[in-house]
Amino acid sequence: MVSQKIKKAIIAVAGSGTRLLPATKAMPKEMLPIVDKPIIQLVVEELIEAGIEDIILVTKWDKKPLEDHFDRSWALENELEKNNKLEKLEEIKRISELANFIYVRQKGPYGNGTPVLSAGSLVDDEPFVFVWGDDLVKAKQSFTKSMVEDYEKNGHLMIGVQKVPETEVSRYGIVKLREGTNEIEDIIEKPKQEEAPSCLADFGRMILDQEIINILKNTALGKDNELWIVDAIRTYVKNGGIFLAKEVENGEWMTTGDALNYLKATLAYAFDREDLAREIEAYIGKIKGGSGV
Repeated sequence: MVSQKIKKAIIAVAGSGTRLLPATKAMPKEMLPIVDKPIIQLVVEELIEAGIEDIILVTKWDKKPLEDHFDRSWALENELEKNNKLEKLEEIKRISELANFIYVRQKGPYGNGTPVLSAGSLVDDEPFVFVWGDDLVKAKQSFTKSMVEDYEKNGHLMIGVQKVPETEVSRYGIVKLREGTNEIEDIIEKPKQEEAPSCLADFGRMILDQEIINILKNTALGKDNELWIVDAIRTYVKNGGIFLAKEVENGEWMTTGDALNYLKATLAYAFDREDLAREIEAYIGKIKGGSGV
């Protein structure tokens, strides 16, 4: 059992969302709705369920709508109260009370390791969760909570993984496990299909600590001249550190960074809604049947 509880999370939200243009021209991709909640709120709610109290969002100049979403909206609250929409009023108030939100501008080279360095001074010498703001994990229990519970038992750093088709391994960091364990033996960023050690892809759920930050500070730019978190994990493992891979149970990792996967995620969450599922299913059946709208 570890004595130090994980209470902080860093969320990387400085990406430009170019694969979803023009929808993301004036709106951060993390604010696009999954039914009636923005992607980032679903991510935050997963973290809160895991006991996270301080959430550090690593942003850039065009992310103000995201910051506003987690702030109080006095004009909207007054309007809802005036119109006696009390249920919606409480829902809107709750958003700003989910956690203590801290905003840091990203500085440094391009790459998914840079947000960790940008916020590193705020998580000094303590374990923390690192999350990508456009990755969802749709599961019965918060996947982050499952990770935190494992960490509290064994004290080992870890990253979320999920099997992907062989044809997609070149899009992700791919993990090689030590035989018969969930310990990472090697991890490679976007390998060629014929060079991939497995089909286990990493995704944006990690438990890291100060040692990973220190390694990142001395990590050279890697593939495509970017700073990769995978390269720091690889160094950690090569230096004898134990780093675990955790697969999603009773759920699914869903990326939302492109149009197809965004639509898949939206439908998956919509079908979970009792007030929507039946009509959506009927509508899809109508479209498939060629009767149009």
